[in-house]
Amino acid sequence: MDKNIEPLFTPWKIGNVEIKNRIVLCPMGGTSLFGWMKPNHFDEVSAEFFLERARNNVGLIIPGIAPLKDTIGGRWLYQNKKMFKQLKSYMNEIHRTGAKLFVQLTAGFGRSFAITNSLALLLKNKFLGFLCKPIINASYLCASPSKLPSRWAEGIQCRPLKQKEIQDMIDAFAKTAKLCKEAGVDGVEVHAVHEGYLLDQFTTKYTNQRTDEYGGSFENRYRFPVQVVKAIKSACGQDYPVSLRYSVVSKTKDFCSGAIPGEEYTEIGRDMEESEKAAKYLQDAGYDMLNADNGTYDAWYWAHPPAYMPKNCNLEDVAHIKKFVDIPVVCAGRMEPITGAEAVKENKIDAVGFARQFLVDGQWVTKLMEGRTEDIQPCILCHNACFPMAHYKGVANDEDFNDVVHMSRCALNPMTMQGNKFDIIPAKKKKVVAVIGGGVGGMECARIATMRGHKVTIYEKSSVLGGVFIPASAPSFKEKDRMLIDWYRRQIEKLNIEVKYNTEIKDLSEIKADEIVIATGAVAKKLNIPGIEKSIEAIDYLNGKEVGDKVAIIGGGLSGCEIAYDLILKGKHPIIIEAKNDLMAVKGLCLANSSYLRDYFKYKNTPVYLESKTVQINDDSIIIKDKEGKEFVVEADSVITAVGYNPAPISKEKKHVHIIGDALKVGNLRTVVWKAWEIAEKL
Repeated sequence: MDKNIEPLFTPWKIGNVEIKNRIVLCPMGGTSLFGWMKPNHFDEVSAEFFLERARNNVGLIIPGIAPLKDTIGGRWLYQNKKMFKQLKSYMNEIHRTGAKLFVQLTAGFGRSFAITNSLALLLKNKFLGFLCKPIINASYLCASPSKLPSRWAEGIQCRPLKQKEIQDMIDAFAKTAKLCKEAGVDGVEVHAVHEGYLLDQFTTKYTNQRTDEYGGSFENRYRFPVQVVKAIKSACGQDYPVSLRYSVVSKTKDFCSGAIPGEEYTEIGRDMEESEKAAKYLQDAGYDMLNADNGTYDAWYWAHPPAYMPKNCNLEDVAHIKKFVDIPVVCAGRMEPITGAEAVKENKIDAVGFARQFLVDGQWVTKLMEGRTEDIQPCILCHNACFPMAHYKGVANDEDFNDVVHMSRCALNPMTMQGNKFDIIPAKKKKVVAVIGGGVGGMECARIATMRGHKVTIYEKSSVLGGVFIPASAPSFKEKDRMLIDWYRRQIEKLNIEVKYNTEIKDLSEIKADEIVIATGAVAKKLNIPGIEKSIEAIDYLNGKEVGDKVAIIGGGLSGCEIAYDLILKGKHPIIIEAKNDLMAVKGLCLANSSYLRDYFKYKNTPVYLESKTVQINDDSIIIKDKEGKEFVVEADSVITAVGYNPAPISKEKKHVHIIGDALKVGNLRTVVWKAWEIAEKL
C-alpha cells in the first residue's frame, strides 16, 4: 500500500460504533435498500451492489435515500415489517465482511422533487391530481416549507406542508429508525439539511417564509431537524448513532442560480457564518456525525460535481466547519484519495466520502490497497446513467421513465445496478471476431468478447487506440477522460488483444472472421450557408487547430458549450449561437452538468444567442438571424461549427455483421458502451 494513503485505512468511531477505515460509500439516489420509485420492498439488486463493495474493503456504507413514505402508494416504511426481517438477515452478511452500514431516511424533496412533464400535469390540474392521489400523490411529494417555485418545472408552485404532516414525518423517522436498529443496522442518517432537500428548505431563509413555530428565527427554522434527531434518540436510545447529511454552504445566488467557484456573490441560503452556528446547534441536538459537502439544487454542481468543478471542491469549507464541532465530519465531492488521506492525517476531516467511483468499479478500494491503481477504472463524472436528469427551458425533468426507476446505473459499467441484465458469461462457442475501429466502443466490445473467450482483433486506421474520444478528451478539464483512454489501452494490452494499427478497412471481404463488429463512429454534419468554408469543425479545434480571440460557435449543445468553456479557460472570448430556446436542450444531460455551464457563461458575460441561426460567415464576422427574422452582424475572428454528427458505418451488411456506437446511432458514452456490451454478449 502506498504510504500516502495509509491514513485512510485507520479505524475511527461514530458514537460507540467503530468503523474499520476512513472510506465512506456515500448515498446515491436509486440505491435504497427499500427500493426506489416503486412500492417499498427489500431491494435485492441494491443489496447485492452493497454487499460486493463491502467484500471489497469499504469501511462505512450508506445506501441511497429511503423516503419515509412510499413514493408509489403512500405506505409508510415502518408499516412494512417483512422488509425489516429481510434487512436483519442481510445485515448479518454485511457484518461478516467487517463493514458497517447506516440507513439514510429522508423527509422528502420539497420543491427539489425532479418532476417530469407528466407529473407536472398532476400539479397543474387539481382534478387529475386528485384521481391519481392513491397511486402517486404529486402534491405531497413536492410539498415544501412554504409556497415555492419548483426547481424543475416552470409555472409550478409547491404547496406548504401542514404541521400535522410535519409531526407525522417526525414520528415516522423515530419508528423507522427503531426498526432499523432492531434489524442490526449500525446507525441511521437523516436526510437532510443538505442540497436543498425538504429539511434543508426549512432551514434556509429564502425557502422558508413560514410564520408558525417552524419559520422565522434561527431556532424555528432548524426546529424540524432538531425534533427529528430527538425523536430518534428517544425511540432508539442516546447511544444509537444518527448522522446528518449536511451542506456547509448553500452556494446559492437565487432560485435556479448557483455560485461558480471563485465568484463573488451574495448568499441567499446558508452562509458560513450561519453554518458555524448551525453545525454546533445540530451537534448539541444529538447528531453524531456530519456527512458534508456544499450546494442546493439551485447550485447542484457543488453536491454532484461535473468535470468542470475543481477536485476536492468542498474540502476547504468542510474542514472549516469541523473546527466548530466535536463529532466526526465526512467530506464528499470529487475527493481524491491522496488528498483525502492527507486531510485525515492533518485532522481536517475524519473520513472521506466517495460515491460514483463505486458505480464504475466496485473493487476500486481493494485495488487501491493492493497498489493496483492502474487497474482502477475511472469515473469520468458524466452522469449519463447515474443521474440523467435533464432540465432546460420549457421542459421539466426530461428523463425516460426507465431511468427514473433505475437510477445509479453507470455509463461505463452496465453491470452496475441492473441485476443480471449484463454479465460476462463464457461463450459456448469460441469465435474469431474482428472489430473495425479502436475507439471506446470498439475497445469495450473487444474487451468483453475476449473475456468471454473469443479471439478478437481490432483494426484501427490510425496509429493509436482511442478514436474520437482522443480529441474529445483534449480540454484541460477532461483529465478523467484521458485517464479512461489510458485504462482501456492497458486493458487491451493485458488481455493480449491483437491490434492492427494503420489499417483502414474499406471492404469487409478483406477480413476473415466469424463475426465482424463495426465501430467506425460518425462524421460531422455540414452546414450549407455562405462562407461555411471559412469555419472549422469542432473536432479540428479539439485536435489543436488555432483560433482567434473572438470565436463564434455555431451550436449550443454540449460539444459547443464545452468548447466555449475551454476557450474561456484559455483567455479567449466565445460567442454561442443556438437554434433552440436554451443551451444543451437534450435528453440525458444531467442538470448538474448543464447548469454549471449555463451559470458559468452568465458569470463570464459570454454572449449567447438563442432561437437564432447563422446565415452567413464573413472574414471577420458572422450574420445572425433571430426568431423575429431580424439579421445583425457579430464580430468574429474564427468560427467553429458544432451542430452534431451523422453515423458513418463502413457497411450495413447484416449477416454476422454488427454495428455499434455512433456508427449505429449518435449518442453519448453510455449508449456506446452499453451497445458494445450487448453485442459482445451475443457473439
